[in-house]
Amino acid sequence: MPHSAAVISGIQRMVLYETRARYFLVGSNHAQTRHRVLKIDRTEPKDLVIIDDKHVYNQQEVRELLGRLDLGNRTKIGQKGSSGLSRAVSAFGIVGFVRFLEGYYIVLITKRRKMADIGGHSIYKIEDTSMIYIPNDSVRVTHPDEARYVRIFQNVDLSSNFYFSYSYDLSHSLQYNLTLLQRPYELWSSVPISSNDEIHRKSKQDCFDIFEDEGLPTQVVYGVRNEPYYKYVWNAKLLERVKDIVHPDWLMYIIHGFCGQSKLLIYGHPVHITLIARRSSKFAGTRFLKRGANCEGDVANEVETEQIVHDASVMSFTAGSYSSYVQVRGSVPLYWSQDISTMMPKPPIRLDQADPYAHVAGLHFDQMLQRFGSPIIILNLVKKREKRKHEKILSEELYPAVINLNQFLPPEHGIEYIAWDMARYTKSKLCNVLDRLGMIAENVVKRTGFFINRSEFYCHTLRPDDRWEDAGGYITASGRLQTGVLRTNCVDCLDRTNTAQFMVGKCALAYQLYALGMIDKPKLQFDTDCVRLFEELYEDHGDTLSLQYGGSQLVHRVKTYRKIAPWTQHSKDIMQTLSRYYSNAFSDADRQDSINLFLQVYQPSESKPHLWELPTDFYLHQSSTMALPQERRSYTLWWTHGILAYLPVPYDEVPCEETMKKVEAKRVNRFDESIDIYTEFFKPYEITSFDDTFCIAMTNSAREFMPKTVGLDPSPFTVRKPEETGKSVLPNKSNKEEAVIQRKTAASAPPAPSEEAMSSSSEDDSEEDRDDDASVSQRSTPIKLLTESVDSTRTQEDIQQQHNKEPYGLNLSEFLDEKDLLIYESFAHLGENQHRVEKNEDFNHSNILGLEAVSSFPEDSVFEVLAPQVDTDSRDVFERHVLTGQGQLRALCREDMLMYREYVKNRYM
Repeated sequence: MPHSAAVISGIQRMVLYETRARYFLVGSNHAQTRHRVLKIDRTEPKDLVIIDDKHVYNQQEVRELLGRLDLGNRTKIGQKGSSGLSRAVSAFGIVGFVRFLEGYYIVLITKRRKMADIGGHSIYKIEDTSMIYIPNDSVRVTHPDEARYVRIFQNVDLSSNFYFSYSYDLSHSLQYNLTLLQRPYELWSSVPISSNDEIHRKSKQDCFDIFEDEGLPTQVVYGVRNEPYYKYVWNAKLLERVKDIVHPDWLMYIIHGFCGQSKLLIYGHPVHITLIARRSSKFAGTRFLKRGANCEGDVANEVETEQIVHDASVMSFTAGSYSSYVQVRGSVPLYWSQDISTMMPKPPIRLDQADPYAHVAGLHFDQMLQRFGSPIIILNLVKKREKRKHEKILSEELYPAVINLNQFLPPEHGIEYIAWDMARYTKSKLCNVLDRLGMIAENVVKRTGFFINRSEFYCHTLRPDDRWEDAGGYITASGRLQTGVLRTNCVDCLDRTNTAQFMVGKCALAYQLYALGMIDKPKLQFDTDCVRLFEELYEDHGDTLSLQYGGSQLVHRVKTYRKIAPWTQHSKDIMQTLSRYYSNAFSDADRQDSINLFLQVYQPSESKPHLWELPTDFYLHQSSTMALPQERRSYTLWWTHGILAYLPVPYDEVPCEETMKKVEAKRVNRFDESIDIYTEFFKPYEITSFDDTFCIAMTNSAREFMPKTVGLDPSPFTVRKPEETGKSVLPNKSNKEEAVIQRKTAASAPPAPSEEAMSSSSEDDSEEDRDDDASVSQRSTPIKLLTESVDSTRTQEDIQQQHNKEPYGLNLSEFLDEKDLLIYESFAHLGENQHRVEKNEDFNHSNILGLEAVSSFPEDSVFEVLAPQVDTDSRDVFERHVLTGQGQLRALCREDMLMYREYVKNRYM
């Protein structure tokens, strides 16, 4: 039994009721068995007055309460018709409360859509919202600029890529959330119980316990609710006004970025692959208006991407197998910008402020050390060689900054720097970009490791792999932790960065699937169903992030760098480039104002100039410009105190006194609905249709990617022909150019070239020697087996011979050799005599055929397989099942009594 579990929000549905003097917001859990009420005063023109009723109502009590409110707010006692209490809107959560120049507004989520499921915890996307003005019309003080602020605020489209969950903390990684639940029992004993729950416990009416005489103790579980990571929360400021007033169930934090989930079917075994991208709310904005970093170390376009792989056949966090890998993208952490007033497609890069001691870079990497641990690996993809200095300016500043910071860190925890001119290699016909990225990815994953909540499986002992033994990370008794992170950047952190992150994610996915026992070697090939599914996820992820920051979808995709994109892709790339230029030139300024207002970076006031009157928002994002700092950070000890003592493990995940302050725990019964994820996910109290469930509707590798041809290998790790699937990744070829592609699994892929054979420096192009300039490496393209015939006129026999050889791998028209005939005769002889074979102690197998062991178990052989041993508990379960079917009930055990006890409590007390 787990000692702790995540708390499920008790408010998942809400209805806003309206009277002339108040709004009543009635929230309930999904089953609508428990209700809470918020009273919002409408008589205050500019202040927000909220009263949280601490009492938890059942369904009958809340109906009586609403009835009394309706009766008390009618104009005349006993009057029917126009009700004194009217229903305004139904909602699924509160985004927050916001005020401009008049009174407060409440922003409610009115539509949602399920996007992913992680361990039974549902993740939803906001589909629609409603913004309601709180004060009554009779007390409203109008302002002429109020409507303009409302329009600017609503320019942030909340129905576009904003996500939330009632029971899973989206602002933290899976590694953080699961290690939090795995902390020792003694730590939760020392955590103070939530004051809200103490009040609820006192207010609950006393009732007798019918099981007191049974002597059955209540099994206690600690319900855990932790503080979100506010850097990735986008409505923290909107909830700040009510955070300390209302019950935590009312608070729902949303993230901005991307969330997608697909199902990988491995011979019917479901494996869910989830991609979650969290966009930072600090120094947030659009492409040319937010570059570099601010004075607090927050960088522009900072996105944390996490890929989660879990065995969907077991849902529970405690019993299931879960793995995750995290990587980060973000602008170069320096003071730099680009002037867009010149209307150039690529404005010149300028350094705004000298930073000889790398102060701002130190603040940024301090945040990363605290959240991810060490090592931090920088993959810098900007150009190295240019006729006129442009991107190279950033590399010349970043590299000395890293050198300066590293001289004060212990060598084993130093920041690693990899510079690689990806754009130059793309233009070269002698080099394959994805090969180089694959090598970098292999080294990075081996350094950082990845998270998995299970120790090694027995299959790793049966099928050992050298690469698995070299995998990094911090090994614990319950699995493995990712220590450190890869930080990828180019200039925009869009096209090149997304392809590099895809290659690193593909490499990590192979290790994750191997760790879960799904494949026999940590290696995946292109043109397999698995990689196609993963590539589609990453392209959706890249398009979404590019639209948010750059104003258009990706210009260069994975297919572009594989050099297999169809000719129509070039025209699409041109259109995306024009769309990005138009957005940057004409609409980015309005979008930036909307983001500043939504994040409350700018708060309107009568005494301040209006948002649209500001010549720049530089001072809004640079807090040090408005006030002198009280104390300066050390240039040598540039990290937060206490971090180095726990490296390489992230400080945020260490159960120390400082981090435990961010956690709130409450003691609940193991069957309490506030932690019962089974009831939350399966909803046994309502009728559902199997076809409408999310797991059926999600993208499926067997349905979307696997060929429909009969007789093909259904494994998602088999290399496919481009014509074998509806989603072709290769351009069409003529019949003369067709080559037969061998279907082989990822395990039988040729080994990658060693790092010594392929230099990582961008100046060593001459060392690479390829036979064909236009050829692509064996790892990234199908493998040709048959050479083309020079003579185009083939005989029918030649064509038939090729058709025989394609499916079977050999030419059936040729006569079999003597060795093959001997094997076949031995097999036929064995089949003739199998009915006369009787196994005994002195039976000699060599009389029929020289047999080899085919099983690891000595009792099994070709002639006999012993039945597996069934333990006593399994026999008891089966016997009870049979007896129940015959109408014979067994005696109640202790677990049954506990379950019935909770049922009676919840139903009648």
